[in-house]
Amino acid sequence: MKHILITGGAGFIGSHLCERLLAQGNHVVVVDDQSTGSVENLAKVSGHPQLEWISGSISDEDLVAQLIDRVDVIYHLAAAVGVALIAKEPIATIERNVAPTQFLLSKLNEKHLAGHPVRFFLASTSEVYGKNPKETWHEEDDLVFGSTTRARWSYGCSKAIDEFLALGYWRQTKLPVVIGRFFNVVGPRQTGAYGMVLPRFVEAALAGRPLQVHDDGAQTRCFAHVDDVVGAVIDLTEHAETAGEIFNIGSDQPISILELAQEVIARTKSSGSIEFQSYHEAYDKDFEDIRKRVPDLTKIKRTLNYAPKYTLGEIIDDVAAQQKSTP
Repeated sequence: MKHILITGGAGFIGSHLCERLLAQGNHVVVVDDQSTGSVENLAKVSGHPQLEWISGSISDEDLVAQLIDRVDVIYHLAAAVGVALIAKEPIATIERNVAPTQFLLSKLNEKHLAGHPVRFFLASTSEVYGKNPKETWHEEDDLVFGSTTRARWSYGCSKAIDEFLALGYWRQTKLPVVIGRFFNVVGPRQTGAYGMVLPRFVEAALAGRPLQVHDDGAQTRCFAHVDDVVGAVIDLTEHAETAGEIFNIGSDQPISILELAQEVIARTKSSGSIEFQSYHEAYDKDFEDIRKRVPDLTKIKRTLNYAPKYTLGEIIDDVAAQQKSTP
């Protein structure tokens, strides 16, 4: 049995990770301030004898320092999430992404140098690639950000700083870190409140409302089920040879946002229509989007024999079933 800390463990991905780790027989400590997550996401494991729930912030350095002394593995998922939140609160985005990661790594390094290494998984994002024009993105590709006058790039830049910090500790002291860059992870319990497109589409379709597609809908994305992603996260963290490495995690099967809306309407048998909305109306006047976001998954496939099990249709059905069952 491992003793594991999940920061942001009451969030969408964190709660699924928590369930999987508990099912494997581990003791799991979840810390979450519920700014974007919710303790309700942990309802399936509420009362589990190996779950320790702490409603608190990873900005609380005393709390984090105490927890680090008790665990063998840390999954660091706490971060600002969602394009809508990032566009609205760029200061909080930077502060919530960088400072806690820096403190976690510094305390872990003290423990590491004292002969007690703790495996550390850093949840990063495809946003770090910025607007790199390549057809697919490989882990070694350049990061291409827009102007600092455009707030949406603050998220990718702050997560890139997290990556530089983590890899700096690996380079200098061999602190065992591994980084996963998530590409559009979706599934049950994800909320559309912060701009997440699939739950937003499904919610509208089930209610018979118009599905709002931003811009012309020709921008493409790849959607991976959270169960596939969580399995890869655990495997990456448990493999010793992944230390000091970055891995794209997700699906590599692209679909346009307009096609996604059409597929959601078809699979939910919705009476809803499709409406187009400008980025200005959805976010702000200086918002920039990324037209194509497709990961190169060669590295993770080679390392883990990673192969997502869920099709897009199955993902939509799963999200719809969960939303129908939620009061």
